[in-house]
Amino acid sequence: MVKFYQHTFQYDHPWQNVTLAFWLRYPNPFASHVLAVDVLERYVDERGILKTTRLVLKKGKAPKWFPKSFLKNSEAFVIEESEVDPKAMTMVTRTKNLNHVRIMQVEESQTFTTNGESTSCKTEARIISRFGWGLTNRIEGFGQSSFAANASKARKGMRHILQMIREKQVGGRIPSLMHATADA
Repeated sequence: MVKFYQHTFQYDHPWQNVTLAFWLRYPNPFASHVLAVDVLERYVDERGILKTTRLVLKKGKAPKWFPKSFLKNSEAFVIEESEVDPKAMTMVTRTKNLNHVRIMQVEESQTFTTNGESTSCKTEARIISRFGWGLTNRIEGFGQSSFAANASKARKGMRHILQMIREKQVGGRIPSLMHATADA
């Protein structure tokens, strides 16, 4: 069986700022579980789409009821692939964990689209366990509830970074991104 998660959220910020915040979101006070982020590849394709692949190292926590002997290390590598289309003002991201996949695989996609002065973010996830031993549904349920809680923290982290961007723009320390494309 597979568990699903879906949520749509409106950021009260322009698309340019939200996509910038996405790249700047680590570190933030709501993401202490993120240990490292490395860019593996970044390029602009022939259509003008910015494509990025990043490797993220996160620290997780197994539930108390999970057999300790099956999980030696709670750290997980996550691959993140993104496509930013500045003309259509869309950004699509896909992430999935690379290790512990038999215990639990989490596949997430996010789509950021402009909505005038705000930005819509649609998040979808699939939580899959192939563990067996009568624990599959319990693991997937744990993964689904953990994902929902972590998604809420991620939104708080993004809002934190967006507030920092807004303060720096108002203070004149970085130019407004809304006008940067018009001047170029």
